[in-house]
Amino acid sequence: MTRTVMVRNLVAVAAITLVSVGLSGCDYWPPALQTQIEQLQSELQSATMEKAQLQSQLASITKAKDDLQTQVNDLSRANQDKSVMIASLQEGLTAAQGRLAKSAKVATPKAASVKPSSKPSIKVAQKKAPPKAPPKPLAKKKVQAKATSKH
Repeated sequence: MTRTVMVRNLVAVAAITLVSVGLSGCDYWPPALQTQIEQLQSELQSATMEKAQLQSQLASITKAKDDLQTQVNDLSRANQDKSVMIASLQEGLTAAQGRLAKSAKVATPKAASVKPSSKPSIKVAQKKAPPKAPPKPLAKKKVQAKATSKH
């Protein structure tokens, strides 16, 4: 019986030891496992840094996209305004050409009935004076200036 008591005590001590180790956790890590844990931690840290960089790049690219979209909208509005302006100018030009054609038709019968005058036109009578040649000392100064700038 002492033997059974001893076995029971041994089993009880073993059970208590296992339960206490299980509840408190084991502080011993094999070296290979420790190395793997450190490697995973460093990979996590580098992935976190890369994520932060990518998020900052995304933010800057999004800002640039918004700026460019604003520019596109402004240029589209300006283009539409210019198209409207061109259309109105073309309408005005067409109207002016029509008025010019009508006035030219009306003016041709009047021009035939008007007598040509015997006086020559003032503009035709005057001759244009030939342009004066530049003074020669200026030409020498230019040559001298070119010579000094090459040195």
